[in-house]
Amino acid sequence: MNIAEIAKLAGVSSAAVSRYFNNGYVSEEKREAIQKVVSETGYRPSVQAQTLRTKKTKMIGVIVPKIASASIGRVVEGILSVVNESGYQMLLSVTQNTPEKEIEYLSVFNHKQVDGVILVATVFSEAHVRALKQMKVPVVIVGQELSGFCSVYHDDYHACYELTKHLLERGRTSLGYISAMEEDRAVGRERRRGYRDAVCDMGFENLAERYVIASFSMESGHEKAKELLARFGPLDGLICATDSLAIGAMQYLKESGLCVPEEVLVAGHGDSTLARVTTPPLMTVHYAYEKSGEIAVSMLFELFDHRDAAVRAVRLGFQIVEHEESC
Repeated sequence: MNIAEIAKLAGVSSAAVSRYFNNGYVSEEKREAIQKVVSETGYRPSVQAQTLRTKKTKMIGVIVPKIASASIGRVVEGILSVVNESGYQMLLSVTQNTPEKEIEYLSVFNHKQVDGVILVATVFSEAHVRALKQMKVPVVIVGQELSGFCSVYHDDYHACYELTKHLLERGRTSLGYISAMEEDRAVGRERRRGYRDAVCDMGFENLAERYVIASFSMESGHEKAKELLARFGPLDGLICATDSLAIGAMQYLKESGLCVPEEVLVAGHGDSTLARVTTPPLMTVHYAYEKSGEIAVSMLFELFDHRDAAVRAVRLGFQIVEHEESC
């Protein structure tokens, strides 16, 4: 089967069939006739032929640090919600939190025919910047802001600032903080900066250095909560850079005989599903992860049409969430 034969069976022109397969305008009557023939014959257009003709692969490369992450999963869901309605397909690459893999996948996508790339970024080394500048296809960065590139990111600094201020205003004046690695500008550096500035602005400068650095896991949250208490003594409030760290810390506090939240109020970031089912539910920060994925795809589509469009950076807001304990 080819387009001419489909057109003959549907009683329309070959041009109408071509527009149908390329999402162009076709009257409803002709669209129904073509769809009927396509359904009956099982015809599928040649992807290779379409690529040669349109110079578009209808593929988007998406690079993420890991898949066992509620926040990353929500970003990907947002991406898919737009991609699935657009006629495009998504190629997902997982770096397993290895920055060198991000650079490797950027190179692969740069040479393996995708129309554009969405990078859910963690760190930016000089090698990252070089690789991004060498890309022949448009790139949109999610989760971090990088000068000179289109990006969608979250207000991590003010989120942690306001969360810290919230705990201090509730009388929790002996705080500690479990941070993510500083190389992660958003989750590591910006959230810890928000914590530090909030305690200083509220007159508790002595709390600014009460922090430890953890990796992204519950196990690390458990381990680092133990380290934090050993180094700085009793706490009445504990803020963590992610929900998973907070849940691990909460487990350690309970094992140590401390009551949460009566003796130690624990807060995280991410508003994950687990934050809602812990006992007690975790105070957390909600970020618009799905929305960031949706905006990233829309931004990428704009770059497809106008490659020289001005660089845009979209910063999304946040909401402090206190889930009520269910019966």
